[in-house]
Amino acid sequence: MGAINIIATILNMRAPAMTLMKMPLFVWTWLITGFLLIAIMPVFAGAVTMLLTDKFFHTSFFDAAGGGDPIMFQHLFWFFGHPEVYILLLPVWGFIPQILQTFSRKPMYGYKAQVYSFWAIGALSVVVWAHHFFTAGLPVPALLYFMYSTMAISLPLAVLFFCWIKTMWKGSMSFETPMLFAVGWIILFGIGGLTGLVLADVAADAQYHNSYFVVAHFHYTLFAGGIMGIMAGVYYWLPKMTGHMYNEKLGKVHFWLTAISFNLTFIPQFFVGLAGMPRRIPDYALQFAEFNMISTIGAFILGFSQLLFVYNIVSCVKGGKKATDKVWEGAEGLEWTLPSPPPYHSFTEQPVVK
Repeated sequence: MGAINIIATILNMRAPAMTLMKMPLFVWTWLITGFLLIAIMPVFAGAVTMLLTDKFFHTSFFDAAGGGDPIMFQHLFWFFGHPEVYILLLPVWGFIPQILQTFSRKPMYGYKAQVYSFWAIGALSVVVWAHHFFTAGLPVPALLYFMYSTMAISLPLAVLFFCWIKTMWKGSMSFETPMLFAVGWIILFGIGGLTGLVLADVAADAQYHNSYFVVAHFHYTLFAGGIMGIMAGVYYWLPKMTGHMYNEKLGKVHFWLTAISFNLTFIPQFFVGLAGMPRRIPDYALQFAEFNMISTIGAFILGFSQLLFVYNIVSCVKGGKKATDKVWEGAEGLEWTLPSPPPYHSFTEQPVVK
């Protein structure tokens, strides 16, 4: 219902002269996210209902003893589970280019190319689900199809990376906290994307599947690609939302602690995964102890550094240096034409987009 609301709002309630191809990329990514949610949530709800009836009412949807198919649950779950990754990431991909153009002080590069790439990724995301269980015994034609379709996602994603880097290229860049997080995000999310391309290879995946390599890849995608992107967005819009500037020095300390401790946590996991350490185990061989200790130390520092983030947000909400209406020189968008914080009734007259 929330997704339908968002789609209806975007398609029917834009400001005058705000055509679809003038919308901020953040709005485009939410439009695609809305369609993905409508496509996958009913499937997930159905799978969960079937699982509940198997457990409590003795049906046999997924129970082989009663003629069911355990692999069918994997198909239904991952039909939801893989597009869900893009549901988490797409909105971040939408606002990172806005941050890059603001602090590079030049226009965004490849607006239309990014819009088309978002749609391509959205479409491909619902047809690649079985790469999550290559080792489950799927027939070879299915393995080949899911391998090639998964690798195909790297093409529109490469276009996005090119546009993001080109936006910064030869710009007059400054590195305030949102820009630090945005640039760090590109680098770390790039590692997540490249390791995903390795996992898409059927022959290689037999070694990587269910290993700590997958754990590291997942966190480079979802923490570096999702959470750190959200942190960039929070620092970018926080002065606009609260009317106060956050502590810039503390923001930069937060970034460097987060980036360094994140790599300290998850780079060792690539190595133990390649050496054969499986995920989801309570104990591990002694040969993995040193890397696991490094990973644990990194995780504690990573957790601690987020307390700085919380403190910075709370202190910004409570007060601090007054933020200007535009906040950032070069920021574009209707929200920057309003006072900081925006009034409850934002526009007394509908703004006309030039």
